[in-house]
Amino acid sequence: MARRQKRGLLGQLARSSRVGLIFVVVVSGLWYWHEGGVRDRISWMGVPDWQWDDFRGWNRVLRNDGFLVGWSDLRAEPLWVGYSLHRVEDPRSQPRPDRFTQDWRSLWPITSEDYTGSGYDRGHLAPNYAMSVVHGREAQLSSFQMTNITPQRPKLNRQLWQRLEEAVIDDFVPRFGGVWVIAGPVFDDQWLHRIGFSQVPIAFYKILIVPGETPRALAFLMPQDVSGNEPLDRFLVSIDEIEARTGLDFFPQLPAETERELERRVDASGWGLEAVSRRPGRYQ
Repeated sequence: MARRQKRGLLGQLARSSRVGLIFVVVVSGLWYWHEGGVRDRISWMGVPDWQWDDFRGWNRVLRNDGFLVGWSDLRAEPLWVGYSLHRVEDPRSQPRPDRFTQDWRSLWPITSEDYTGSGYDRGHLAPNYAMSVVHGREAQLSSFQMTNITPQRPKLNRQLWQRLEEAVIDDFVPRFGGVWVIAGPVFDDQWLHRIGFSQVPIAFYKILIVPGETPRALAFLMPQDVSGNEPLDRFLVSIDEIEARTGLDFFPQLPAETERELERRVDASGWGLEAVSRRPGRYQ
């Protein structure tokens, strides 16, 4: 009798476990399907794609107010951040947050204190000012999560990179009415060169897209060891070069022929880059 009761209890547990597993799979599938729809709405032509046989591009997508992050648990660092910017009537920024915050979605306990005394700045990929002006306070606060931060040398972060961020929001967005941006780091094979848990990049890229029947693209690749005063146009590259350096495939939903044409060319015509390329930044 006791044995039959035990078998009955085990059977009930097994059935309950199967039901629970089915529930988890269904709910997870629905969540992934819903998130996929949201990601498509806040990215242009799909989030960057990656191949299982190329570890450089392995990432999982984290959604924030105003921007997406392609997070690498191997690098403990974002591989890309994507967001859109559009013209606003009254571009006023909220007060700058006074601290950086941990992100529970990271597998690693990455903190702002990791950078103290390291010689590297806490470099934003989704910019504080642009997030605040275009997407609001919650997006600005999200940009101070450590999953949006990467080690940047001061002369890059405070000068050259900042000058490019300024040109995007102050010049390119008003010129075109809106710009899609993808930015991220480039790494070498020095896996142990880290700030806390985060691997230190050797360079950074930024890709700008103006959608349309014939989309425009402008891409930059900036090494860490810059003086900060170089002209922006010195760092123009093709999107193909960035893909080769990162293992990512940008804009996977574009028709193949359009993608090939957009990504192989370096064409700054129509951007007005010559007017801003040598303009000093706010911080010298």
